[in-house]
Amino acid sequence: MSNFVPHPLDDCPPPLEEPSHPVHPQDSETNLAIGEMLQFAVNTILVTLYFVITLLFRFATDTVPDPLDDTLPALGEEASYPEHPQDPGEAHLSGVQQIVVTAIRATDLTLGLQRIPAGFHVVVKTHGIEFQTSNKPVHVDQAVVEWNEPILLPCEPSSLVRVSVYASFELGPMLGHGEVLRTFEMSMGELLDRSEKLCPRVFQPKQAELVSPCTSLLVTVERRCSDDNCGVLSPLTTVTSGNRKALILRADTGHHLLARYRRRQNSVDLDQSIKHFERASDLCPVDDPCRPATLFNLAIAKFLSCQVNGTSLDLDIPISLFQEALALRPTGHPDRPTTQLYLAISLLSRFAKRGFQTDADVAGELMSEVLEVCHANSHIYRAALLAIDTFALHRVGGMDGHDIGHMQPAASMLPLSPNHLVDRAERCLQRDDPHDLDEVISLHYDALRYYDSMDDRRAQLLNNLANVLSTRFEHRGNDQDLCDAVMLLRDALALHPVGHPDRSKSLNNLAIVLSTHFEHRGNDQDLDDAVMLHRDALALHPVGHPDRSSSLNNLANVLSTRFEHRGNDQDLCDAVMLLRDALALHPVGHPDRSSLLNNLADGLFTRFKHQGNDQDLDDAIMFHRDALALRPVGHSDRSMSLNNLANVLSTRFKHRGNDQDLDDAVMLHRDALALYPVGHPNRSSSLGNLAIALKTRFEHRRDREDLHESQENLCCALTLLTQHDRRLFIAHGSLANVYMLFHQSGLNGTGEYIDSLAAAMHHLQAAANVVSGGLLSRLRASLRWVNKAHEHSHATELEAYATSMQLLDTYMSATASVSSRHDAMKNFPSMLAVDAASCALRSGNMCRAVELLEQGRTIIWTQMTRLRTPLDGLQDLGDHAVSLMKKFRHLSSLLDAPPANHAEGTPGVNVEAEASRYRRLVEDWNRVVEDIRKIEGFSRFLLPPLFSDLQNAARDGPIIVLVASNSSCNAIIIPHNQPPINIKLCINLEKLQHLVVKLQRASQSQAAPKPTPKATPKPSPKRTQSALMKALMELWDDVVSPVVDNLGGFAPPGSRIWWCPTSFFNFLPFHAAGAYRQGGQLLSNLYISSYTPSLTALIRARRSHDRSLSVPFAAIGQNHPAGHPFILECVEPELELVRNLLPPPPTVSFTKITSAEAIKSRALRALRDNTWLHFSCHGTQNYTEPFKSAFLMRDQPLSLLDISQMDLSRHEFAFLSACETAVGDVNTPDEVIHLAASLQFAGVQSVIGTLWSVNDSTVQRLVEAFYKNLCGDGKMNSKRAARALHRAVQSLAGDEEMPLDQRIVFMHIGI
Repeated sequence: MSNFVPHPLDDCPPPLEEPSHPVHPQDSETNLAIGEMLQFAVNTILVTLYFVITLLFRFATDTVPDPLDDTLPALGEEASYPEHPQDPGEAHLSGVQQIVVTAIRATDLTLGLQRIPAGFHVVVKTHGIEFQTSNKPVHVDQAVVEWNEPILLPCEPSSLVRVSVYASFELGPMLGHGEVLRTFEMSMGELLDRSEKLCPRVFQPKQAELVSPCTSLLVTVERRCSDDNCGVLSPLTTVTSGNRKALILRADTGHHLLARYRRRQNSVDLDQSIKHFERASDLCPVDDPCRPATLFNLAIAKFLSCQVNGTSLDLDIPISLFQEALALRPTGHPDRPTTQLYLAISLLSRFAKRGFQTDADVAGELMSEVLEVCHANSHIYRAALLAIDTFALHRVGGMDGHDIGHMQPAASMLPLSPNHLVDRAERCLQRDDPHDLDEVISLHYDALRYYDSMDDRRAQLLNNLANVLSTRFEHRGNDQDLCDAVMLLRDALALHPVGHPDRSKSLNNLAIVLSTHFEHRGNDQDLDDAVMLHRDALALHPVGHPDRSSSLNNLANVLSTRFEHRGNDQDLCDAVMLLRDALALHPVGHPDRSSLLNNLADGLFTRFKHQGNDQDLDDAIMFHRDALALRPVGHSDRSMSLNNLANVLSTRFKHRGNDQDLDDAVMLHRDALALYPVGHPNRSSSLGNLAIALKTRFEHRRDREDLHESQENLCCALTLLTQHDRRLFIAHGSLANVYMLFHQSGLNGTGEYIDSLAAAMHHLQAAANVVSGGLLSRLRASLRWVNKAHEHSHATELEAYATSMQLLDTYMSATASVSSRHDAMKNFPSMLAVDAASCALRSGNMCRAVELLEQGRTIIWTQMTRLRTPLDGLQDLGDHAVSLMKKFRHLSSLLDAPPANHAEGTPGVNVEAEASRYRRLVEDWNRVVEDIRKIEGFSRFLLPPLFSDLQNAARDGPIIVLVASNSSCNAIIIPHNQPPINIKLCINLEKLQHLVVKLQRASQSQAAPKPTPKATPKPSPKRTQSALMKALMELWDDVVSPVVDNLGGFAPPGSRIWWCPTSFFNFLPFHAAGAYRQGGQLLSNLYISSYTPSLTALIRARRSHDRSLSVPFAAIGQNHPAGHPFILECVEPELELVRNLLPPPPTVSFTKITSAEAIKSRALRALRDNTWLHFSCHGTQNYTEPFKSAFLMRDQPLSLLDISQMDLSRHEFAFLSACETAVGDVNTPDEVIHLAASLQFAGVQSVIGTLWSVNDSTVQRLVEAFYKNLCGDGKMNSKRAARALHRAVQSLAGDEEMPLDQRIVFMHIGI
């Protein structure tokens, strides 16, 4: 268990310590099964036989059915089933405008399915009319199935449509629907909306399942003329025959019960399934085309019953039924291969039990025919191959799977028994003989070719071989050995299904090797899988079970590893709790107590470093001393205890300064290193740990010998590590610290590097680029690199900043929820991007400064908009490009969907599975993006924009980017076709912060974020007016006036300019700056000011869209929201005022939503359906959780998060007549998280918002003046909004009764 998670700017990397070992019970949980082998009854062998078929689909987890899946259809209820086509006219749908389903697209249909289906189909039902698509087979590598069969639906938005996806078990004449996988119901309006946005219905795994079939379903629809019915799918007729209805209902009920049995293992379900299938067989005439389906279904259920009950004599019944079904499915019948496969499996089962050679011969012939006629990527083909490989009984010499029935005993060629192999392996490991180790592995592989999966000893062999391969990996570091061990243990787990007495062993062993694989390769999925497998193993070890302590310990270890990798506090808390529980089960004298003491000490030490509780540190030392006392000289784990105790003592020395702790730590590390001779896999870790302790002692005593020895040991450790070893990250970080000490002490390093500072920067850079180190650790390392490069003005500083921002972006993208991303941003420097830009400016590279600002600011918004990037340019570049476009849109829609809300008490395994699923989607999305970049013309797709592209944002007027960093404050003027201009401002960051506070106090005490917690009494109006003017004059003198002096060549008076502020500049009203004295200049008299949160946002807002002939305009008002004691009297008159000022129909299609109607859902619909919006209501800025900032509606808030999840890319304008709609978060100012920005990032081109609270009289007068200037001539153009606001404010400038803070409260964002 690693013991360190560094602070983002901590100079000390974690020690290269030996990881803690998981505890394994002596008998029941050891990797090498020793002693008597488990013997299983014959029925277990038969269960294993049938498991070959389900193996392709079953996910190795315990599952329970969907709660809604328990309901069985009543035997007398009416239902419609496929029978005869009906003329479309008979459905009474013609003559009315129709909506046509043009495509249905489903993903992951076979995921977690527990039986091989023949195909899949979709049933669409509306107004009592049912349509069924064709039944499509699916190949192994086919993740998406699409039906392009037009289906006519009525056009009423309120009409409900029910869509169901089924797995069928016959391709020929279908009997019923089969097994339902997913069902949803929605209105026609929502269906149209989802289709237009290509937004699929995303399904979460069913309750307590990690995966479930069909993860998403997208229904694409379009409007069509009422008489255009060419090629549409015909509705199904209702079955009229009573016998037919009963037959179909019996079949579907049998499938339902059989599926439920597979999940729950309740024998009553299996018995009832057989009864329903028997009754279906009785009802089906001999000459009915569905007759073979009834026989096949009954045979499946009977065969399963034989396995479960161990009644091998009854195998004749399912075999006879399979044979009868096969006779009715002649050559060329689509279901013949499936029937042949199941018949072959049942014959092999009988051969295994009774030894009838004829059964093996016939099975071999059946398998051969299946392989000849089936596609190599079909599930049937793969199942046949697996069956041949698994059930080739008594294979010898050159016999292959096609000679399955022609085996002869060959005693002379029999391999060693598993028990003999265990003995050989133990002797080999004791002698540490490499040649002997290779021979033992070879003997295990020979045995596997003999002991097939019918033999209960195969799982034991798989497990033991995996263990020996893991040992060889530890000795030689060959990646393939570790990968093979993982594969073998997965196979062993498959042979131990739910209910098997050895399942917990397989879960545990696979989890341990996956943890090792993660430590070596850094693959997050391995770590998540290990956690889930250990949780499953713990669930099989309840209180009182002898192996519970082992499971508690192992789960705690892997949770600790995940905490170190990702920094999730809950993982650490859970780990400590589990370890305390485990130790309680190992009293004094227990042989495994030392391991639990060691692991609990590790957990407490990690928690101390994370939370700083001294008691945790002292307890960790106490437990490590107790563990060391139980590991005397000669104990295999003594070196680990020496190492770990030394690490904790070194930390206590740094914490309290006791010299004895430091000397003891060095001594213990030397003792540990002596136990790791050259060639030992842990020698590199021990060298690194001793080096770190020596470095610490040098810092304390300045003995240069300590520093030189530290450097030599670390260089040695580095050479012993392989390319993908995660310890490379720690070694590079430690070497960087040592070389930094050489530089600071005026000493020279030895070896390759003479320039110690350059060497330190090299190793910091290398640490940030160790992929296996994990994103969080690499990000923190890059920030250390930034810190040191800046401190020493090193040439790599700019590269360090760029690396940090790229890693931060990647790290944030793996977090599912927007609010979680915002919380994570608080853990990293808030001024990273502006400091990077300032670094670029110091080097004279203004273009790079602008690029870095765009890359490192508004990360949360940028990641959301990436998922909504249009890709129409790929449409005409061939089939491959179109396919990538569809994949990109589909994966983007899945990632853009709101994450699941986990209620309190949700099992951790469910939360982990959802997070793991999201990370896999991100990986798939990244791969598609990389493929798109390989297409000509798309090489920079979604890469950070270049300055040449960003400069297009200034095509309608110059943009002033304001940079506020610790080193300087600058203004960069970006014209359209000329080089940018850099102006170094006389203001500094501290003075800027004071100016922000002055403006906040002078405008309104409750407005905007407050950098200082001290509350001040609200000043009098006259004092406020004077203070505000002084602050605006200071803003003019220090910031705006120098910019204006340089604008003359780019922007003539009266033209538009855009402000793009960063850091604390975000909280200043530049549009109101001026010399408020007689004859003084005001910016508003010179230019029309607008704002933009980023250059990319402004470019995106300028994208043109087709406009409707009539502008859809919604005015939404709420005068008395929930929880507010008083009424906003001006709201309703304001809505009516807006109506009267807008052009009449058909120019504007106006919708007014009054306070009585303005609930959240109604506001969301209006937001979706109208491209022009006016809000008149309470607005609130939540400074603690800014994504909960909201417009207050009658029932519940319409939050910033709600808005951000909408696609408003066709929207043109929004007027936010509410308080504080353009105020950001002081903790993450460069994320620009406020209501006005959320609307622009969601797609609205032009937004008017407020900087602080606004009173009723101001709103009424400004709204009237604004709309008169905007559309007084009867034209609607959102590009006029900035000028209209400017003129409206100017018209009120002479009103001395209106306070200055109210005249300048409104601001314009966008085009």
